[in-house]
Amino acid sequence: MEKFQLNILGCGSATCTTQHLQTSQVLDIRDNLFMIDCGEGTQLQMRRMHLKFARLNNIFISHLHGDHCFGLLGMLSTLALLGKTGTMTIHIFKEGAEFFKNAVEFFAYDMPFEVKFNVIPNAKAVIYEDDAITVTTIPLKHRVPTVGFLFQEKPKNKHINREMCDFHKVPIYKLTDIRNGEDFINEEGKVIPNSVLTRPADPSLSYAYCSDTVFSKKVIEAVKGVDWLYHEATYADDKHKTAGLRGHSTARQAATVAHEAGVKHLILGHYSSQYMDNTRFRTEAMEVFPDVTLAREGLKIDLTK
Repeated sequence: MEKFQLNILGCGSATCTTQHLQTSQVLDIRDNLFMIDCGEGTQLQMRRMHLKFARLNNIFISHLHGDHCFGLLGMLSTLALLGKTGTMTIHIFKEGAEFFKNAVEFFAYDMPFEVKFNVIPNAKAVIYEDDAITVTTIPLKHRVPTVGFLFQEKPKNKHINREMCDFHKVPIYKLTDIRNGEDFINEEGKVIPNSVLTRPADPSLSYAYCSDTVFSKKVIEAVKGVDWLYHEATYADDKHKTAGLRGHSTARQAATVAHEAGVKHLILGHYSSQYMDNTRFRTEAMEVFPDVTLAREGLKIDLTK
């Protein structure tokens, strides 16, 4: 299968600690990098995890709290010093676009690449699309306007059954049409069904990122059936009231979202700095949902498995 890998750069919450960095992730989809949030320390983590700056062309900012965007200006400045060319698109709320546009013009007015700001709505919408994927916003409930992001692969082409194509003398120039689902008509006028000439396509994958948010039935509907769900788990059960007051979730609530949405895998993160041992998050979540991974800095997850 083609590459679909999640890289955890930071999985802490508002306060930087020696244990966790602020929130940032990078999705590597077929060697194209998509950054989700950009807290402090992000660019250093890019280096530590050997992620190629040149392959990063899109950054998605979920909301305008510092632990999700304070690393953005430094990231752009470093990209300029590295000689990046082309275009960098920042997907962000209107207020953030205005702020960072002014900051870029002040601190890095001579960038060798173009910075575009794609203003995103606080509502469900497709905000990015290319030949391989779509990215859709997921409205979340936090103290400020916040969205999550749903990355979905488009349907993939079928695999060529080389042996059968050779047997039926399919010319090379026809193989693209065969991959796209067409039948083949041979020189004798006989129709060779596409199912004979191909093998099934690889499944299309989906990844949903939901941070920061309280427990929400609307989120459950938005992430129904996704393959992988990252859901914030700022607090354990002992702080469930605090979680609600501050616009966050507990590990158990995150697991409930995963269970009720019928997702395949759950990743927890955005841990409060008051917890030194994060294993309790997984323990509490697994009482509700069986497949739970704890995010940690430097973790790489192959989402094709």
